[in-house]
Amino acid sequence: MSDSPIRPAATLILLRGDAVLMGQRGAGAVFMPSKYVFPGGGVDTDDHTNPAVLSDICAHRLAQHIPDDAPAPGALARAALRELAEETGLHLAPATPLRFIFRAITPPGRTRRFDARFFLADASCIDGNPDDFSAAQDELSHLHWVPLAETRALDLPFITEVVLAEVTAIARGGDQQGVPFFDNSGDVPTFRRIT
Repeated sequence: MSDSPIRPAATLILLRGDAVLMGQRGAGAVFMPSKYVFPGGGVDTDDHTNPAVLSDICAHRLAQHIPDDAPAPGALARAALRELAEETGLHLAPATPLRFIFRAITPPGRTRRFDARFFLADASCIDGNPDDFSAAQDELSHLHWVPLAETRALDLPFITEVVLAEVTAIARGGDQQGVPFFDNSGDVPTFRRIT
């Protein structure tokens, strides 16, 4: 059986004080059933036609260690914003700065594989009520703001636990020494920091 192709994806983590927005995937989902995750998903064709604006450092880091057919940095950011809107019903105000904080490629042998980029934004940039999820589609349930200290009590994918550790360090004022990248694209898993 051949391995699943690696699809580009983007995730948006909203930080509200000491809490992050998370939701639960359905029990019947093919990828990560019943797990608590951040809003996110695969890059779509439309994401390329309306790219989001990023800082120079984010765009530079997103353009490193990528395959020839990788989406442009702005398309990845647009995918994260679109997925946030679809899965939570929330929108960020125009020109909200997104910070690229993590990248991970799903290991071989999984039903679906993603080259996921994780962005962080401040929840104060939400355009509207941050507790109104009435416009969300059905992909995530139990949407709520979870205090960082309580996230470990949830059923989390391993990589989400690792990302949460990074978010916690950032929320506490830590200086991120490059973007962590768990690269499972080849035969040997590789960890590096994108600077």
